[in-house]
Parts: sequence; C-alpha cells; structure tokens
Amino acid sequence: MRGGLFELRLKAAEGIARVFYCTVIGKKIMILHQFIKKTQKTPPKELALARRRMKEVRNADT
Repeated sequence: MRGGLFELRLKAAEGIARVFYCTVIGKKIMILHQFIKKTQKTPPKELALARRRMKEVRNADT
C-alpha cells in the first residue's frame, strides 16, 4: 500500500484474508481492518475504511 498503510496476505481454508495495519510512534503496530478477499482487486471501500481508521489512530496518538 502507501502512505504508511501496510497489508498482510494470509491463506486459509475460507479463502485469502487481508489485514491492513499501520505503525504508530513508539513502535506500536495497529491492526486497522481485516476481510476475506473474494475478487482479484482490493475493494475500494475496504481500503477507504482502513485509511480512515489509520487517520483516526494517528490523530489520537498526537
């Protein structure tokens, strides 16, 4: 991803899971959102939700 947003890709029996996360000052890793991916591309609403949560986390940390 970009802008400080990262993605983990996990394979499971249910399908391919995606986990969005970011880092915060103090070496914290914040898990922002996870979902089971059902299409080739990442759905824009899932990405938008993760970015919105990242902004909330970073604003709360300052």
